[in-house]
Amino acid sequence: MSRTAIVIGGNRGIGLATARALIEDGFRVAVTYRDSPPPDDIFSARCDVRDSSEVDAAFSAVEAELGQVEIAIVNAGITRDQLMLRMDEDDFTSVVDTNLTGAYRVAKRATKNMLRAKWGRLIFISSAVALRGERGQANYAASKAGLIGLARSLTRELGSRNITANVVAPGFTETDMTGALTAEQRAHMLAHIPTGRAAQPDEVAAAVCFLATDRAAYITGAVLPVDGGVGMGH
Repeated sequence: MSRTAIVIGGNRGIGLATARALIEDGFRVAVTYRDSPPPDDIFSARCDVRDSSEVDAAFSAVEAELGQVEIAIVNAGITRDQLMLRMDEDDFTSVVDTNLTGAYRVAKRATKNMLRAKWGRLIFISSAVALRGERGQANYAASKAGLIGLARSLTRELGSRNITANVVAPGFTETDMTGALTAEQRAHMLAHIPTGRAAQPDEVAAAVCFLATDRAAYITGAVLPVDGGVGMGH
């Protein structure tokens, strides 16, 4: 059975890899973006998750083109790294508003139709940093850790309606965002990964795709690490 999936923040990196993997698996797929559109071969809608009206408009556009959204993957995220004593309040609140409150806005809009259909998948892309912390990323770690509490609360609210809510927690992954790191920063990150390498976006996408299927119907409220072992014990 072909279902409709939306990847929030799917124009590049993990989001785009996830969209392509879902298409290969036979799903109808749309992605959203804020600034840079994705490739033309994927249906897309502009969406700033900081604005509920834009979230609603993006869902409406996808529903008109592909049908009711049954799978919502929340991948939109930003960083504003700085040691906390130097971090201004806007650096903290803007990251939380995009990464965490944005996920709430998407989940609230997505679950309306999922409840009527009595089937749905909510998948939040978190980070290994959410579980272990990182210097200079108090804002990012807090926002990504919040996704775990959000997913587990939604699991208790929606589980009886055949709607799952799960979290995928990637470790260091080769994306445009991590490509901006200095050689010293990369070396620091890689030194703590038991597998000794970064993940590729399609490796994270594979985990997301599994959670989107009927095979994962009894998995909910879970945190699935895709981190090369860096988060063991957290």
